Amino acid sequence: MNIKKYIMTFVAMAMLAVLPASGAVQVKASLDSVNVLMGKITMLHLEAVQDKGKPGGFTIFRNTDARKGYVGVCGDSVELRTSFKIDTVELGSGRIQLNYEVPVQAFDSGTYRLPEFVYVSQSDSARSNALTLNVIPVKATAEDPIAGFARVAEPENPSVFDNVPDWIADYWWLILIVLLAAAASWWAFKRYKKEGTVLRKKPEPTPYETAIRKLKELKAKNLWEQGREKEYFTDLTDILRVYLDRRFGINAMEMTSREIMDHLYNSDVKDKRDYVRQILSVADFVKFAKVRPLPADNIAAYENAVKFVEETKPEPVAEEPASAERKESGGKVKKGGAK
Repeated sequence: MNIKKYIMTFVAMAMLAVLPASGAVQVKASLDSVNVLMGKITMLHLEAVQDKGKPGGFTIFRNTDARKGYVGVCGDSVELRTSFKIDTVELGSGRIQLNYEVPVQAFDSGTYRLPEFVYVSQSDSARSNALTLNVIPVKATAEDPIAGFARVAEPENPSVFDNVPDWIADYWWLILIVLLAAAASWWAFKRYKKEGTVLRKKPEPTPYETAIRKLKELKAKNLWEQGREKEYFTDLTDILRVYLDRRFGINAMEMTSREIMDHLYNSDVKDKRDYVRQILSVADFVKFAKVRPLPADNIAAYENAVKFVEETKPEPVAEEPASAERKESGGKVKKGGAK
């Protein structure tokens, strides 16, 4: 007897658990057809069961723009019309059922999973089941008559970009890269044609700059201090010969010391010949007579080389001053010759 009583109590409790609690909101969603032709309308049915006398509604339709006339879902690919109908059915026991009939329309083909619709009634809420809508594309040609479809509407916020093809809007970055590459190629071609190179050449050092740099490097080697006088004077005379070649056009690398002195005598720097004479004289003794010079001779040769280079370097070219006539006329040149 006790076992039977326990079984009946368990069955009653299970039935109570299955039955909806009093006041609970129940929501169900369905479509007239899950397959719809693109641009056509199908009906979405939303059923909400709640207690009578309590205000409620679907959150998706709240705070919508009445001028638009629709609510976009699935990335605005599917439109739910706000001109829907609501019917109320009395269920008894203080419960009512609200039946929504919402027109659904889509203009992009594809399969869309509609969201779960949330219904809120005071402090209670519920979600509907999810639905799938399959939008079938329209197979038509330019010659087919258009009937049964709405006219093409203008965009809500017209813009100049509405007339831009989709492929430009999608791949604008790639187009920009191609245009920049074309502009860079054109610039490189024009520059190469004009200057024979694309990249700007680094200006070559002047004969003066090269000679001074080489002299400083030679001094830093401390050759004659190490007893390497022949190597020291060989490098010193080579620096001097290269400078004479680049600065004055004297092919000193192929000349003897006497020939170099003769060319300097007939040049504009003949008053500087004593510097060169001292260097070449000591160098010839060291290289050919194998004479070891005094430290004072080594120092004097280096100092004379520096003096010769410094005192024969080109003077900077000064800009020509503008003539008084040009200044007075504001830079304009008078036409015609002098009378």
